[in-house]
Amino acid sequence: MKGKFLDPGEIARAYRDPVSLASLVVDLLPLVAVIAFGWGATPLVALYWLENLVIGLFTIFRMIGTAAAALTNLAVALFMVPFFTVHYGAFCYGHGVFLNVFATGGENGFPTPWGLVGWALGTAPEMLWFVGAIVAVSALYFAVDFIGRGEFQRTNPAAEMSSPYGRIITLHVAIILGAAVAFSMDEPLAGVLLLIFIRVVFGIFMTLMRRRKREAAVEAGASMVDDDA
Repeated sequence: MKGKFLDPGEIARAYRDPVSLASLVVDLLPLVAVIAFGWGATPLVALYWLENLVIGLFTIFRMIGTAAAALTNLAVALFMVPFFTVHYGAFCYGHGVFLNVFATGGENGFPTPWGLVGWALGTAPEMLWFVGAIVAVSALYFAVDFIGRGEFQRTNPAAEMSSPYGRIITLHVAIILGAAVAFSMDEPLAGVLLLIFIRVVFGIFMTLMRRRKREAAVEAGASMVDDDA
C-alpha cells in the first residue's frame, strides 16, 4: 500500500473519511470560480497565498492548544507564537510580494503586508467566500483531528511550529511554477486549470499523509496496549 506514491486504493480509502472528502470539495471549488465567475490566474494565486495565511493562523491555534495536555506547553507556546508569527509571516510576505509583482508587473509598487492582503482579497469579488470555505475546512480539521482524535496529546508547540513549513515550501514552489505557466500560456483557461490541477494533486498527497499519520498513531497505541498486557 505504501510502496506507491499515489495508490488509487489508498486514495479511495482515505476519502471515505468525511473530513477528507470536505477538503477535496474545497480544493475543487476554484473550478467553480473559473467556470462560474471567470477567474484567471491572478485571483487563483491570490487565493492559494491567502490559504497559507489561514494555515499559519491554525498553526498558532494548535500551538496554544497543546496546553490542554501539559501546562508547560502553554509557557513554551507563549514564547514561540510571536517568533512563529514573525518568521512565518515574513516567509509568506516574501512569497506574496513575488506573486503580486509577477501578476501586476510591479505597477502597485512595493506593497505593505496589509496592502498585500488587501490586494489578494480584492482580486475577485467572490474571494471572501472561497477564503471562508478554506477557513471552515481548516476549523473542521482542527476540531476533528486535533481535538476530537486527541492530536493535542501527542504533540508540542515546537513540533506544531515546524509542521507547516514543509507544506508551504512545496506548495509555494508548485504555485510559482504553475503560475508562471498560467501567466505565459496563450490559452489562459488551460493555464488556470493546470494551476488548479497542481493544487488538487497536492491536496490528495496531504490527505494520504494525514491518513498514514493517523494509522501510525493507532498502531502505536495498540503497541502500547500489547506491551502493558
